[in-house]
Amino acid sequence: MDAWWSAWQDGFAGFAWPWAWALLPLPVLVHLLLPPRRSAAPALRVPWGRRLDGVAAATGADRLRVAWLLPLLAWALLCAAAARPQQLGPAQVPPREARQMLLAVDLSGSMSETDMELGGRPVDRLTAAKAVIADFLDRRAGDRVGLLVFGQRAYMLTPLTLDRDSVRQQLRDSVAGLAGRETAMGDAIGLAVKRLREQPEGQRVLVLLTDGVNTAGVLKPLKAAELAQAEGVRVHTIAFGGSGSFSFFGVPLPVQRGEEVDEDTLREVARMTGGQFFRARDTAELAGIYAELDRLEPLAVAAAPVRPRIERYPWPLGAALLLALAGWPLLRAGAERRAA
Repeated sequence: MDAWWSAWQDGFAGFAWPWAWALLPLPVLVHLLLPPRRSAAPALRVPWGRRLDGVAAATGADRLRVAWLLPLLAWALLCAAAARPQQLGPAQVPPREARQMLLAVDLSGSMSETDMELGGRPVDRLTAAKAVIADFLDRRAGDRVGLLVFGQRAYMLTPLTLDRDSVRQQLRDSVAGLAGRETAMGDAIGLAVKRLREQPEGQRVLVLLTDGVNTAGVLKPLKAAELAQAEGVRVHTIAFGGSGSFSFFGVPLPVQRGEEVDEDTLREVARMTGGQFFRARDTAELAGIYAELDRLEPLAVAAAPVRPRIERYPWPLGAALLLALAGWPLLRAGAERRAA
């Protein structure tokens, strides 16, 4: 009992309508303002009448006192219920605002060109992109992230999930040319819109990385951007590669230039959908872009824990009802006795 009372005191939040306690003296005021009740004259006078009245009063005084005490206590409980007592519930942390984010990665043949540098050694574009995206995933705890790859066709490798390790594994296993040697950029955007359209508004995000131009697929990129705009999907586009050289021990070495990136189309796709266009010519610039995306698509910091208010008026209300039911027979018996 002590533990329960301590827990109640710790969580008691007060009364929502404390002014209801002003009704507490109402029965007393009514009793004082009403005219006194006149007792009926006895029909038969007997010499021992006062003695009988004294005996009746002695035997019924306790019952009468209880009979009036119960309704008064019930009224006090009704006032307590009207004041709406509240208790603080267990602490709860509000949910964080997350993103439903699809990462679209170009796996066309040009992504195998070795014109990037990672850790002081030359690597192909896809390897550099994998390293940067893996680091980006580490910072997106709380997001539901999916992986989409595209080449000649677009494929969903990982649906939206909180399991970022699965996304990282699928990304690590991807190889250039897996989806074909060409670039179906429009189809990739269209597939992303299809997968994101059922997600909450304001959280639908696509980050598309490519190093070429749209050379395959059914949808044109700008037509796909119109679909994304209609469905509220924000598309950030990243033009990657095309530097034409990398350094080896500080010495720049030329490489065979691949097909130039269609920057104008990527810039327009981002503009139409409310996203941002980025240009990365090396690994460092690409890492900076994904860091910038963290700023553009932030994870809301979890708010401080809150304790919800729980209504407890049913407790005094139920107790008042029980007391009223218990006191009603006593009051009725007292009324009948007085009438007799």
